Amino acid sequence: MTRRLFSLLTLAALGFTSSAISQDQKDTIRVGMIGLDTSHALAFTKILADPANAYEAKVVAAVPQSSPDIESSVSRIDGYVETLSKDFGVKMYDTIEAMLPHVDVVMIESVDGRPHLEQARPCIIAGKPTYIDKPAAATLEDVITIFDLAKKHGTPVWSSSNLRYHAGVVKAAAADVGDISAVLSFGPASLEEHHLDLAWYGIHPTEALFTVIGTGCQSVTRTHTEGTDVVTGLWEGGKIGTLIGTRASKTVYGVKVFGSKAVIEESAGGAYPEQMAAMMEFFRTKQPPVSAETTLEIFAFMAAADESKRRGGAPVPLAEVMEKARAKAKE
Repeated sequence: MTRRLFSLLTLAALGFTSSAISQDQKDTIRVGMIGLDTSHALAFTKILADPANAYEAKVVAAVPQSSPDIESSVSRIDGYVETLSKDFGVKMYDTIEAMLPHVDVVMIESVDGRPHLEQARPCIIAGKPTYIDKPAAATLEDVITIFDLAKKHGTPVWSSSNLRYHAGVVKAAAADVGDISAVLSFGPASLEEHHLDLAWYGIHPTEALFTVIGTGCQSVTRTHTEGTDVVTGLWEGGKIGTLIGTRASKTVYGVKVFGSKAVIEESAGGAYPEQMAAMMEFFRTKQPPVSAETTLEIFAFMAAADESKRRGGAPVPLAEVMEKARAKAKE
């Protein structure tokens, strides 16, 4: 099965139609990138440049930015900038404002979530459809501000982990297991001091959990040790969603669904081609494949997990952390 066909089948399983993807485009969509200190920037550029994918889009411009206090950001950006410039002809700009007139859409690819709000702001004000790579931001209040700005200016914006589009996660989300009582998602969850604990790398299994179980989480309880986190959410209707974030075990992703008719388990992993197919749908239709409400709930889940950790594992309502974050965002 070709990557292109697999991407279309993946989108179909998630409810996308192929009409917008297959329609002829008179002009190539000009993609601008911000960041370039993550392997995602190179991976997405390669997918768009591959003639086999037949995408009418190309990364034509970028603004290199890195975070001096994150080693992986500083050590990788020069190599990615050189590759994108020499091998793919991407023009580098000094500022976002200088780049925006030369692109139709924007992909924010900084590995650090802290600058995402200020990187997205000029793009949103300019009305450029914007995809923000994971994590959407480092804090819940920044995510709230991003989507408030997008609503104010009528600019389509979205964010997601690539695990949302992995075949195993898609299969688990679409499986007929009867009434779901619980979902388990597991994967690596290394920590970074400037982000919500789960936002740095735990965003992957967190997003996989929400992809399968859906929204509707009411409260969160967290058990934390140096090597492992167990975060349990109570969903509407009594469903339980559990995330196991690992730091002391083998690196592996997966989801398990407990239903009244069946119990299934699927592996998970990277899914850049499938995520790119979702991005192309977005660039052409201007309809975000993941709603703002979903991303906000995911970040409220992660913020509540941090608050539960501070309270020694006590349950924390998502409504409580959302209220506090909205008040802080207004400030």
